[in-house]
Amino acid sequence: MKYYKHLVAGLLLLASICGACTSSSKKTANSANSSAEKQEVAALISKVNNHWQNTHPQHENSFWHRAAYHTGNMAAYEVTKNEEYLNYSKAWAEHNKWMGAQELDKAKWKYSYGESDEFVLFGDFQTCFQVYIDLYNLEKDEKKIARAQEVMLYQMSTPQNDYWWWADGLYMAMPVMTKLYKVSGNEQYLDKLYEYFAFARDLMYDSESHLFFRDAKYIYPEHTTKSGAKDFWARGNGWAFAAFAKVLEDLPQNNAHRAEYIQIYKDMAEAIKNSQQADGSWSRSMFDIEQAPGPETSGTAFFAYGFLWGVNNNIFDKADYQEVIDKSWTYLTQTALQEDGRVGYVQPIGEKAIPGQIVDANSTADFGVGAFLLAASEMWKYVD
Repeated sequence: MKYYKHLVAGLLLLASICGACTSSSKKTANSANSSAEKQEVAALISKVNNHWQNTHPQHENSFWHRAAYHTGNMAAYEVTKNEEYLNYSKAWAEHNKWMGAQELDKAKWKYSYGESDEFVLFGDFQTCFQVYIDLYNLEKDEKKIARAQEVMLYQMSTPQNDYWWWADGLYMAMPVMTKLYKVSGNEQYLDKLYEYFAFARDLMYDSESHLFFRDAKYIYPEHTTKSGAKDFWARGNGWAFAAFAKVLEDLPQNNAHRAEYIQIYKDMAEAIKNSQQADGSWSRSMFDIEQAPGPETSGTAFFAYGFLWGVNNNIFDKADYQEVIDKSWTYLTQTALQEDGRVGYVQPIGEKAIPGQIVDANSTADFGVGAFLLAASEMWKYVD
């Protein structure tokens, strides 16, 4: 009997050891798989970003499309630690004197659409502040954020609340407010963020479809697609969806409006998920594919980024969006990404799905590359 008890105890101990070994082996295998996947994603980031920077060695102004690229470049630097990426954004910031629009006389500052230096208060000239703040956080030097603070503090001192009158503007300017709050602790940034957002929400957000019209010209039923559908532009909604991810990253957990931002973010996620195409992309007109048939990369990449960030930060349930993410990643890496590192199928600068416009493998743009880098950088984190 004693021998039997010792035998049983020995077998149980052996089983326990074997189980531990098996568990350890699985963890080691999973870790190895994750490491390999990370290396694959990092290689794709390098392929895309090296191609862009090598073919664009000269720096231009700080308008939105160039700044949007640099938001992606900074995300790429965060995960790769490639100093060339960091230096590229530093050189661009220095080229632009750490400014957006460069008019100094506040009496001349404007915020309607404009591409000249007096449009300091126009959100498309404020996107660059996101990049400058990110650079400041890596190496503190007040000159990097001095203009951003000057501009936004002045803007917040005005009685106007209609600064964000187009969907793209949510990406361009909302994260500036949370980033400046984080470096300054000034609660006014968060209060004005909500005030300006509430105007944009009431103007452009369709609470039935849970998507944003691009601006007041496209609101249903005054405007429709050719077939009579609501005209939701993919890239416009991509800007908005990505904006929520960026805002929530820096917004305090106890902010009074956090739950509302999250709810709209979640509602958008379901609407976007339901309009994904079989190849993993989204068409330019989300509810009317025939308005401008074919895949489009910038909207798809911003959507992929938004889904990935939401899962990575426990806003979305991975089980609900894993298939959407997998399909969009397949499209981005197997259709959009070209052999030489070019990101194709990017709709040119515009504000809607344009019938007859050619968007193909040769169609690329700085903001589309930035969107790809944002998505890829979140994918690097996601594979864990």
